[in-house]
Parts: sequence; structure tokens; C-alpha cells
Amino acid sequence: MSTSGTIPRKKTYMAKTGEVNRRWLLVDATDRPLGRLAARLATVLQGKHRPTYTPHVDTGDFVVVTNCDRMKITGKKREQKTYTKYTGYAGGLKEITLGELMEKNSTVALELAVKRMLPKGRLGRRMIKKLNAYRGTEHPHSAQRPQPVDLLPVGS
Repeated sequence: MSTSGTIPRKKTYMAKTGEVNRRWLLVDATDRPLGRLAARLATVLQGKHRPTYTPHVDTGDFVVVTNCDRMKITGKKREQKTYTKYTGYAGGLKEITLGELMEKNSTVALELAVKRMLPKGRLGRRMIKKLNAYRGTEHPHSAQRPQPVDLLPVGS
């Protein structure tokens, strides 16, 4: 024990909005299961993959996902999983299966899966804006020089 009577204290690091360094990541969704890819993307968008993660600050990276048409849907989800929305009018309950949604626009299926894994509220809405999903290999973010990253090993 020290003779001065004070105990040294360690300070917990809390990130501030202005000092977050965000990277641009490029993810290829070919042969990746939809749910596992969405879970990993939600982790990266929140910033939980970094040692500087702070729950009340958006510390995540920007993510560009290509080849959303080639995502893997396992089991019978293509026919059985449904997405429901209500227009607010009588008889306005609309349902669409995952298979129909993948044919119509596969990026929406990925965005919905990721959005539902993010925090609800203002912070989650800010995080989902950093996700950019595209059906094919072309994307307009080449100026940001996204780094190719393999979030999931093939076969998992």
C-alpha cells in the first residue's frame, strides 16, 4: 500500500463521435447463409469488433456487400418465411415470402435481416445507413477504396 493513502484508478475509455476512424469494408455474399452474414454485418456496423466499442456511440465501419443474389437460403425458409407489412387501411395486410423477396430484390432481404439485429431507435437508424448492399459485383463506392474482408469462412 502506498504511503500517500490514495489508490490509483484506471479510467475506462469512452469513444466520442468525432474521434471514430471508420473504414470501408467490401464483403462478397456469394454462398454465405443469410442469417449468419447478417449477424456478422450487424456486429461490424455497431463497432463491436473494435476494442474502442462504446454502447452509446456509433463506432462501426461502412460496409459494401456485393452479390446479394447469390446468398444461400437454408432449409425451407425460401417458401415458409414470410415478411408482413400493414398499409394502415382495411384489407391492407400484405405478405411476401422470402423466395419472392429474393427474386424481386435480394438486397432488401439482407437489409431487413441486419436492421432487425441492430439497436432500436435513433442510434440503430444511423447504423443501418452505413450498409450498402448490391445485387451484382458492381458498386459505386470505388472512390472510398473498400478493403475486401471475409467475415465468414466458406462453409460456415
